Amino acid sequence: MKNSVRLPAFAKINLCLHVLGPRPDGYHELRTIFQTIGLRDKLELSRTAHPGITLEVNDASLPAGPENLVYRAIDSIGGEIGFRGGVHARLEKRIPVARGLGGGSSDAAAALIGMQRLSGKKLPLARLMEIAAGLGADVPFFLFGGRALAVNRGDEIYPLPNVPKRTILVVSPRNISVSTRDAYQWLSAELTNRSEPHRIWGFCALCWSRRGAGISNDFEAPVFGRHPRLGEIRDGLLKRGAADAALAGSGSAVFGVFRNPAQARRAARAFPEDSAFVVETLSRENYGRALRWRVNG
Repeated sequence: MKNSVRLPAFAKINLCLHVLGPRPDGYHELRTIFQTIGLRDKLELSRTAHPGITLEVNDASLPAGPENLVYRAIDSIGGEIGFRGGVHARLEKRIPVARGLGGGSSDAAAALIGMQRLSGKKLPLARLMEIAAGLGADVPFFLFGGRALAVNRGDEIYPLPNVPKRTILVVSPRNISVSTRDAYQWLSAELTNRSEPHRIWGFCALCWSRRGAGISNDFEAPVFGRHPRLGEIRDGLLKRGAADAALAGSGSAVFGVFRNPAQARRAARAFPEDSAFVVETLSRENYGRALRWRVNG
């Protein structure tokens, strides 16, 4: 049992993201390959003498109550692990918000992991996945990290072999944010013209091979149509040496894959008005070591 724990909460990119169509439950059927990257938030959880949850966030635009996924994650798992007493959470945000990088989902997963470390108790993976999926479709992935195939709503996770480490330049555009709800609405018209859904194994073979090619994202056409500058950022990354580039999730961040950090840093100079992050992909093993966490079946 610990008095406090500190954890990183890493961002993700989607190496491939295909939306097959709406589901009866109101969500959409997805086929995507997630990859964690080194861009991270920081979360600290501490025991308090008084019961209840308090949350401190360094970004004033984010809620610090039950609307925040970290708060909800702590509340959801506390009873499951028999946690007694109170918890104070301090969240330091660095992952840009509403940019398709999964920061909120990663924060929630870090809170689930942190609460287990704080209490010294560990839930069965199946139950932990249920809690994670109840918080958000991307949250289960962040219990694994690395590279993984996700299907259904994006909450059914199949870890994939790691690929060699790559340098990623993430460009978060100034004053452009895209809500996930809006992005799906924009994509809806295109889904009616979609041909036969992709087969899973064919999809895996096409998505980001070990040579680094094959990145694709179904959201690009509708999102770039409404925010042309995002398409210009992608093209600018390719022009400056990226092996491939794409929208991150439903946007609005755009990322490029580069041969090395020096090349990525040179490319970043072309976007002085935006936030640019030069990071590397993170394997599942390094992800687990960083969070001091190992998934048990």
